[in-house]
Amino acid sequence: MPDVRSRPSLSLPTRRAIVVGAGSFGTAVAVLLARGGFRTTLQTRTEGQARVLLDERQNRVYLPGVDLPKELRIEHVEAGLGRADYVFLGVPSTGVAATIGGLKKAGLPGRSAVISLAKGLTPPHGLAPTILLRERFGEARVACIGGPSHAREMVSEGAGLVAASTNEDLALALAGVFIRAGVVCEQSNDPIGVELAGAAKNAAGLAAGATEAQGLNAAGAAAGHIFAEVWRYADGQGARPESLLGLAGTGDLVATVLAPQSRNRRAGELLAAGVPATEIPERIGQAVESLESVPLLARALNHAGLEAPVTDGLAKLISGEMPLGDWVALVRTTVPPPARWRPVAPDFLTRVRARTGRRLKR
Repeated sequence: MPDVRSRPSLSLPTRRAIVVGAGSFGTAVAVLLARGGFRTTLQTRTEGQARVLLDERQNRVYLPGVDLPKELRIEHVEAGLGRADYVFLGVPSTGVAATIGGLKKAGLPGRSAVISLAKGLTPPHGLAPTILLRERFGEARVACIGGPSHAREMVSEGAGLVAASTNEDLALALAGVFIRAGVVCEQSNDPIGVELAGAAKNAAGLAAGATEAQGLNAAGAAAGHIFAEVWRYADGQGARPESLLGLAGTGDLVATVLAPQSRNRRAGELLAAGVPATEIPERIGQAVESLESVPLLARALNHAGLEAPVTDGLAKLISGEMPLGDWVALVRTTVPPPARWRPVAPDFLTRVRARTGRRLKR
């Protein structure tokens, strides 16, 4: 009988992943990738931050109470991208373009996949991050991650993520590593829809926070208006409705508006309290993507020729051009566009009558 120990291993080669950006979400993703079996490196913005994370094996500023796996490497971003198979961009959406511009200089391999973790739009035109990525690297190498993903809960309780790419193999590989780490992860081939869902939920979470004190109906109407306005834009971009209805859209919205520590909801509450938008990130202690992405979103909707009064009003609330009372009045009085009525096809009625008749005869 042959010795099974002498047989060659059938295991797949270990994949290398680099997460650029050690904020709360980037750190949480790096922890999950390491748990899922990727040889993972977390790159920090400064050398000082790298030294602190190495010494403490925790990210006490952005993800306190979570021990970093011993197999997770920590290094400064200047170390480069080396032999990475997957590069995850854990930077705010406003910094995506600059980060993309530096990837080649950092030694990004020609085969590496580039995955956006941002839930916002990129200046100056309000484009989704994967649009910039595919223009630079081609569609097959690009993906994004969406879904309800509160960072601390992701690594301790689980999450419902979405891995989206037009490359089925890439979406499958990303979903697989998160699932191995104990997190539910849906595969999607609609990255634009998933990204616009994330932008919509950030805007809707901010709007709900800004109107909650005026009543739950106002908060719900604000969020609903924004989702409807963004959907009309997403539809024109070729996105599918399930991307905004599922985990990446309404699922992430519920997680945002229910979380007391949600940055976007808290930012809305501070706006309603009269705190200038420029002071809110310092109050919260982290960047708040919606404060940057809502004006970009309003600009994109306007450029597309779409009427989006609530999203536009929220942008003016952020800039200080619209008082809170006017914003709430806008939310309460805006009537969405009328439904596009479609006549019922005669053959459909015939089929219904035929099926009903058969049941009555039984």
